[in-house]
Amino acid sequence: MDGEMNCVATRDTMDCKRFTPPTPHPRLDVYLAGAAGISRAQTQKAIAEGRVLLNGRPAPAREPVRAGDIIAYTPPAPAPGAVLPQNIPLDIVYEDSSLIVIHKPQGMVVHPANGHADGTLVNALLCHCESLSGIGAPLRPGIVHRLDKDTSGLLVAAKDDISHQKLAEQFADHSARRAYLALVHGNFKEDSGTVAAPLGRHPVDRQKQAVVQDGRPAVTHWRVIERFGAVTLLRLDLETGRTHQIRVHMAHIKHPVLGDALYGAEAKKLGLIGQALHGFSLQFTHPKTGEEMQFTAPLPDYFLRALESLGGKNPTNY
Repeated sequence: MDGEMNCVATRDTMDCKRFTPPTPHPRLDVYLAGAAGISRAQTQKAIAEGRVLLNGRPAPAREPVRAGDIIAYTPPAPAPGAVLPQNIPLDIVYEDSSLIVIHKPQGMVVHPANGHADGTLVNALLCHCESLSGIGAPLRPGIVHRLDKDTSGLLVAAKDDISHQKLAEQFADHSARRAYLALVHGNFKEDSGTVAAPLGRHPVDRQKQAVVQDGRPAVTHWRVIERFGAVTLLRLDLETGRTHQIRVHMAHIKHPVLGDALYGAEAKKLGLIGQALHGFSLQFTHPKTGEEMQFTAPLPDYFLRALESLGGKNPTNY
């Protein structure tokens, strides 16, 4: 079998990825893991299943590779019912071979789930990206963290497993930082504060989260940007990243996010269709280069219209 033309005969050759090492390497599996951005265990499984060819032939994991060798790797076939690519426009803030940063619009679901089989961010990413990491659930390739459907803002997705693992570690240890702007009900006596209240599944409504005694620790820092009497514009910095954290914490202190019908705020306020919550800032360390990355996203139109209705302007310092 010609290594330049074919991968695995039983798979579509369009799935095939080819690598040519510029220098020798003592082991095929170790070289391919780094080149393809997958774990060594995944590489060894691919070799055992015949999905790796060295110069057109199967080779053991321990075989050395020479400069100029042609290594053909075929990723595993997608599981039945796997999410399919869809040509959906993306607002791409940054992209390289390891990751992609997206400005997600309000109304877009991040990954397929009950009631949202397609039209999601994952469908769009699968169409745009040649590869996404395979870590996690089958319907969530590349997804390191999420935003609610009606929350707009910045989100990073991983293109390979190594990048995914390192990014996920940063979100887990809170070294990755996220900041949001929100319009909330009511006025605040103080200019800033912190909500530290554990979160877990609501004891009655299983679609909701709630402050519960035995929940997971959750900390949200808030700061007033502008007051409009019955409404306040806040900056919110997450110390943790629990499901619906900002929305639940704001409702818990009697200042629910405007437009958030799930947690008690008026859904039609100021023409809002969903909650006025926007993830404007995202910071993390690049998983491959170690470079400190920082991105910001401007306020989207729905948020600006709500501000204008309140007599406010697009803030320049938050």
